[in-house]
Amino acid sequence: MHKFLPLAVALLAAGCSFTPEYQRPEAPVPDAWPPLRAAASLGETAKAPAIPTDWRAFFPDPRLQGLIAAALEHNRDLRIAIGRVDEARALAGIARAERFPSLDLAAQRAASLTPADLSATGRQLNSQRYDVNLAVTAFELDFWGRVKSLDDAGRANFLASDYARQAFRLSLITDVANAWLSVLELGERLELAHATLKSRDETRSLIGRRRDVGLAGDLDYLQADGAFQSARGEVASLARSHAAAENALRLLVGTSTPALVGLALDQARLVVEIAAGVPAGLPAEVLLARPDVLAAEQKLVAANANIGAARAAFLPKIVLTAALGTASRGLSGLFDAGSGAWSFVPALRLPLFDSGRSSDNVDLATARKNIAVAEYEKTIQQAFREIADLLTARAQLGEQLQAQEAGVAAQNQRLRIVDARYKAGVSSHLELLDAQREQYAAQQSTLAVRRQLMSTAAGLFKALGGSTAAQ
Repeated sequence: MHKFLPLAVALLAAGCSFTPEYQRPEAPVPDAWPPLRAAASLGETAKAPAIPTDWRAFFPDPRLQGLIAAALEHNRDLRIAIGRVDEARALAGIARAERFPSLDLAAQRAASLTPADLSATGRQLNSQRYDVNLAVTAFELDFWGRVKSLDDAGRANFLASDYARQAFRLSLITDVANAWLSVLELGERLELAHATLKSRDETRSLIGRRRDVGLAGDLDYLQADGAFQSARGEVASLARSHAAAENALRLLVGTSTPALVGLALDQARLVVEIAAGVPAGLPAEVLLARPDVLAAEQKLVAANANIGAARAAFLPKIVLTAALGTASRGLSGLFDAGSGAWSFVPALRLPLFDSGRSSDNVDLATARKNIAVAEYEKTIQQAFREIADLLTARAQLGEQLQAQEAGVAAQNQRLRIVDARYKAGVSSHLELLDAQREQYAAQQSTLAVRRQLMSTAAGLFKALGGSTAAQ
């Protein structure tokens, strides 16, 4: 029985692991979302409706769907992210392969010539040997779980890479939607600027004719000309911004994009009726489903497993090398009776002195785990802030848009009154010019707020971890 004792000890030791038990850190965020004041413009109910998890349901506009689908196919940064996943998968496979022995088929011929003065017989010796065998080389018996820990770390790194890819896809979908909305906003603002430029040119021409007949002075004409030149500059600035927005959208999509001229923001079919209330579930439950949080947690799992591998390096390592085959002096006798050969070379390696390398590796793995814990907690905190900011923005932007639209209606009415008074000779041209400027500024601000409201709705899709499935 005593000869089986070492085997029993080895089998018991094989169940040992020096990897710390993984425990998910507590989410360092409040237990509830910040209280929000309802915005009547968004039509909230007591219970917020569920946010669509499929991007095609969240972004129903067919033009935007085409852009998102093209981006998911052609965006180069996404291709890089997919390549990172393939790289991590291959590395995880390499780490897992270390847990199993590798079997090699080897065939070799060894020949040597020994001079007479070195031969035991005093004669020159010419010898040769042929070997064919199956061999297992340097296979480590993983008694302490070192190789398993490395395998676990490799798998966790692969999962982290895959979750990072999912997080990037979410960001790409949201970025395309926001870039599309920016193009629409700037296009509509550019059309408004062109209309304003045309109107001010007509006003300048009218005042010029009135000046020619003595009904207006040079000051009125110079004011009208200044307003016209200001509108020209605004058109040039918006045209530049619109072209830059189109280029940014084209870069995200990765291919040519269709023309979006003439499409107004309020014609864009985007899910903006999502209530600004609290999404279902507690903050921790919502946040832990986000791909970026899942990626950070898998990095923490990998760092935890690496501690076990570093600790196991202090313990003895048993490595097996074995071969089974045939050997013969001549090639023709390799498979004759009695040519069988085998070898078995177990080796025990116990580190005695390595100048503190093993200890430093444990300290390094522990430090990296502490960093991973902090990064995981920071990711959760950032996610909480992102969602809280978006929920607050949804409510406040709804009220702001109502105020802006009411302001535009007031400025339109004011302009009609001032224009009538100016034509009747009651108001000055300066008063009319002020009314035109304030109406134009109110219209431009309303377009900007409407786009911000839609961008916030798009941001909620990413912030709440919406599905990236391209169905």
